Amino acid sequence: MNIFLADDDEDDRIFNAEALAEITSPIVITQFTNGVELMAELHSDKPLPDIIFLDLKMPMMDGFECLSDIKEIEAFSQIPVVIYSTSFHKEEVDRLREMGATLYLQKPSSFDQLKKLLKKSLDDIAAMKSADNITGSDSFVIE
Repeated sequence: MNIFLADDDEDDRIFNAEALAEITSPIVITQFTNGVELMAELHSDKPLPDIIFLDLKMPMMDGFECLSDIKEIEAFSQIPVVIYSTSFHKEEVDRLREMGATLYLQKPSSFDQLKKLLKKSLDDIAAMKSADNITGSDSFVIE
């Protein structure tokens, strides 16, 4: 599985990468510190990711801008995008769903909870792919 992980917080990138590595294999995780780097990689000749985990609050290009760019480009529009953030604001979450995010995950406080939420995210995306529908599920928010 090829995963792109964009987060400006180095500790969060490390925790997410470690948790993903513990719950799925084989796995390749490419990390980015902002949406500009992520978009540059998508536009390169390298293979596209199977899933993008995208922090909502980042400098240079935040999760909203990055998601918008991803969904506007046909070659990228079908890549599942899981948005995550420490905050939960219903208006933002609703907007992200309307913009085409696949799932929303609120960052948990423990590593074990992070692993559970990431596993549920991957399972939900696998189920959506098998149903040929990656535009979001009835349970958009992963808790």
